[in-house]
Amino acid sequence: MKYNLIKIFVPLIILICLRCNKLNENPPNVIIILTDDQGWGDLSIKGNLDISTPNIDKLASTGVQFDRFYVSPVCSPTRAELLTGRYHVRGGVYSTSTGGERLDIDEETIAEVFKKAGYRTAAYGKWHNGMQAPYHPNSRGFDDYYGFCSGHWGNYHNPLLEHNGDLVKGDGFIIDDFTNHGIDFIKENKNNPFFLYLPFNTPHSPMQVPERFWKKFKNKNLSQIGSNGPFKTQHQLDHTRAALAMCENIDWNVGRILEELEKNGLSKKTIVIYLSDNGPNGKRWNAQMKGIKGTTDEGGVRSPFIINWKGKIPKGKIIEKITGVIDLFPTLKDITGIRVKPKKPFDGISLKPLIFIDNPDWEDRLIYSYWKGRFSVRSQDYRLDKDNILFDMVNDPNQTINIGEKKPKILEKLIRAKRKWEKEVLVELPKKDSRPFIIGHRSLQTTQIPARDGKAHGAIKRSNRHPNCTFFTNWINLEDKITWEVEVAEKGNFEVIIYYSCKKDAIGSEFEISIGSDKVLGRIKEGHDPEEYGYEDDRSKRTESYVKDFKPLSLGIINLKKGPGTLSLKAIKKNGESLMDFRLMLLKRI
Repeated sequence: MKYNLIKIFVPLIILICLRCNKLNENPPNVIIILTDDQGWGDLSIKGNLDISTPNIDKLASTGVQFDRFYVSPVCSPTRAELLTGRYHVRGGVYSTSTGGERLDIDEETIAEVFKKAGYRTAAYGKWHNGMQAPYHPNSRGFDDYYGFCSGHWGNYHNPLLEHNGDLVKGDGFIIDDFTNHGIDFIKENKNNPFFLYLPFNTPHSPMQVPERFWKKFKNKNLSQIGSNGPFKTQHQLDHTRAALAMCENIDWNVGRILEELEKNGLSKKTIVIYLSDNGPNGKRWNAQMKGIKGTTDEGGVRSPFIINWKGKIPKGKIIEKITGVIDLFPTLKDITGIRVKPKKPFDGISLKPLIFIDNPDWEDRLIYSYWKGRFSVRSQDYRLDKDNILFDMVNDPNQTINIGEKKPKILEKLIRAKRKWEKEVLVELPKKDSRPFIIGHRSLQTTQIPARDGKAHGAIKRSNRHPNCTFFTNWINLEDKITWEVEVAEKGNFEVIIYYSCKKDAIGSEFEISIGSDKVLGRIKEGHDPEEYGYEDDRSKRTESYVKDFKPLSLGIINLKKGPGTLSLKAIKKNGESLMDFRLMLLKRI
């Protein structure tokens, strides 16, 4: 009897294993499209009457929509959660600039896991989780990267970008350009499993969009208003018009991606995911939900989420269970059958049962939203806001009626859950960021040291209060300087290149770059005083810095010893009324 059972079960086990192996022989491709500052309501499929997004709508109607899907209130945290399947505070992300956006290097990313599983990986767009290696996308599992690693970017038409660490000039409108790279990647890897991450940076400001999309909205009367009532200023109206135009440009580019998959016979072999990183960057229509980008209210953290896998997942299914961006990594790992075990436990859970099974057993859960002291908790039917006020989200999405007295048990339950999360999760976020900016990491030949990450001393000022994509100006005194707290990962010789502008009378001014006793001297030999630009392409008034074309200047070679120190840029000789405006320093390993 025992022998007979062995004869039956051993072949069965072998067959099952063979089938599993067969599944992993042809794993599905994955494309993740992440938009920037697009609200839940910025799609026609969500009921927005002022916009047309047919390609995204089709993606949703032929796939699965998660209607109550939650992200973080702002950019960097959501991106960190997407990459790790873990709450952003665990990964050290506490800001959107000056180093606080960096994802801890001991966090394993989804790209690293998929790469280990044999996937080709690429990211084209806004990274926003660290600029210098080992925080750079090429150090976090992506074979190919093209885009920018900062937050705000000052110009969307032919901007200065980077490709695998090297500075390059963008080609055309920025989202079209990222999509072009995505299409090329699809073509190049049509016979290999690939993981493509497209973190688009629109409709984030500045509000720039090609004319053919803008002309529809330039004088358009909008039929829907936000939860705060009619637009109070022309700026609010134009900002909304521009955002909607930018969303239609995104839709056009999504259509181009889907068309390329069809053209190469990859539609049934590719999982396509679409979501946004936070709520809308303005008080436009969002189904009357309270809150916008930066808030932990419903409208600030609820995002569209669509998953499509032609012929493999249900068509037109809408899931109302609460889910979040922390679920994306475990879900994709589960669906693709990747066997690589993550190094750290997920906060998220696999959504595979919700996708493939009708009415699966599903435990109630809570999803937490945290940003700079503001903290809310979402259950399936309720939200506890930052002030511990309880709202019925089924009947009161605009959070107007405090129901705490009517539902004291639920109120107390969510308050206890919030306190527990603070003690177990929030405590992982250090009170002080002691991480230096890394120079000379072996995974990338060139280290970028932008003005964004620097500290100005003396009269030197930033070009804008928002640090991302700024430059330093008003350098008028020899005593003034710019510093960065850094650590040299490996000793070596580095060419030092600075990107500057100055008037002609500053020619002959001399500068010193130093870390401790290691230093190099350079002299300005050519004036370069271009005008700022960007305003001519803005569809509404911007809040971030305008840009200008800075000139590269090689200061020479510096020999750096391994270890921590203060990187300093200072003038040692001044000609003219002012010295220079400074945008960026490159340290290129020789």
